[in-house]
Amino acid sequence: MPTDMKSERNESEGRGPRNLTRRNLLELAGLTFGAAAFPSPSAFALNSAGQDKTTKPAGPVMIPLSNYMSEAATHPLPDEITEKAKHHILDTLAAMISGSNLLPGKRALEFAQAYGGDETCTVVASKLSRGAIEAAMTNGVLAHSDETDDSHSPSQSHPGCAVVPAALAAGEQFHISGTHFIRAVTLGYDIGPRVTMTLGGQQFEAESHWSTHSIAPLFGAAAAASCAAGLNAQQMRWMLGYTAHQSSGLGSWNRDTEHIQKAFHFGGMTARNGVTSALLVKLGWTGVDDVFSGKDNFFLAYNPKADPSGLLDKLGVRYEVARTNIKKWPVGSPIQAALDALELLRKQRPFEAGDVKQVNVCLATDEAAIVNNREIPDICVQHLMAVALLDKTVSFASAHDPSKMKDPAVLRERAKVNLIPDADLERLMPLRVAVVEVTLVDGTRLRQRVDNVRGTPENPMTRDEILAKARDLITPVLGAEKCAALLHKIFDLESVSDIRTLRPLLQLS
Repeated sequence: MPTDMKSERNESEGRGPRNLTRRNLLELAGLTFGAAAFPSPSAFALNSAGQDKTTKPAGPVMIPLSNYMSEAATHPLPDEITEKAKHHILDTLAAMISGSNLLPGKRALEFAQAYGGDETCTVVASKLSRGAIEAAMTNGVLAHSDETDDSHSPSQSHPGCAVVPAALAAGEQFHISGTHFIRAVTLGYDIGPRVTMTLGGQQFEAESHWSTHSIAPLFGAAAAASCAAGLNAQQMRWMLGYTAHQSSGLGSWNRDTEHIQKAFHFGGMTARNGVTSALLVKLGWTGVDDVFSGKDNFFLAYNPKADPSGLLDKLGVRYEVARTNIKKWPVGSPIQAALDALELLRKQRPFEAGDVKQVNVCLATDEAAIVNNREIPDICVQHLMAVALLDKTVSFASAHDPSKMKDPAVLRERAKVNLIPDADLERLMPLRVAVVEVTLVDGTRLRQRVDNVRGTPENPMTRDEILAKARDLITPVLGAEKCAALLHKIFDLESVSDIRTLRPLLQLS
């Protein structure tokens, strides 16, 4: 995709439509500004039936929303929000790096290798560089190669796996600073989740069969990429139109047994489409001024009962990155509380796997269906509870080892685990509650309920815990020395003048 930061190599080669110089693009930018300031004559024309084709001006939601988005790059963040953003940036990068050794990640890297193209942006955990759109898609799939990435309960989405790859790709395209990168990521978390919260969150997904797991990350990725691209308020409005047209995704992702299409659905497709929206508008493409109001608008298509003003709810006051969960355990979200409960029980009354007669795990009915006897080890609750009984913890390696699913010792413990769908817990959603009851062979019964799993806003992980998780994910791929350097750099992003300088720390030597 050509941009005003296009490499001189491509400019000199004259590759057809890619042959755009910086002067060309500055002229396009000027035309874009002019279009914003002075509507074209066609905006006031009549169609063949003599009807007025005047474009309806942006409405009371779109104006403040687009203004806020256009100013985010220069708006200082509270210190605690900057710290939270760094946690999620590191957590997502770690998910990308660890995901490179999993099947979806391998398929993503094969795509990047086969596709070729420009060498502008980093493909994480590889030696490849690609164009912004291709890099965003590849890194998005890497980030959701499994269930290691973050999640945002109120919006029923995983923001980081799309927002961070999109911000990184667009950030490299436009050589933004580390501070700008943090603000772009934070904006992505603010915008994407608000879209599906406004639509109705989990209830919207359940009733419509559309997927909040694609819609929220897409709008988040587009906002982050557009912030990195430096779009003005008018351009932000057009960009949101292109993003709305690209919004899609069905609940059928839940039937994917190899996690490849799911990784594309959650992270790859959404990061790619978000970056595409930003780059098109950056190049001068125009469109509808307000896709959130007027005839055939976004909310009429998805949920006519939704109130678009939800997009502005506490915007600039409540930062959604601070309401996003980081998973202590590298497993599916519904299993987090169950593993927490088992760990807490062991701290209160130490026991070995051989001391256990039975384990009952109560989860919300919909959550139980997602993790019940699944073929994938990191989203199978019975399997992971068995691993935890034996190992007294669950690491990234143990959660992603298919051979353990056939290990006689693990199967022996798994036979003790009963999953119980609980309608009362379902009514508490999106709060993911687990109740674990352990019966020991001596007749002792232990019970633990976890309402706020470790890593949620109500029970947050410390920086040291974030670092420990990142080391577990990154070191096996990049090595301890590079891992340490990357961790240090992420928590010192303010000193980074060009986000491209992170590339050596994100790739294989």
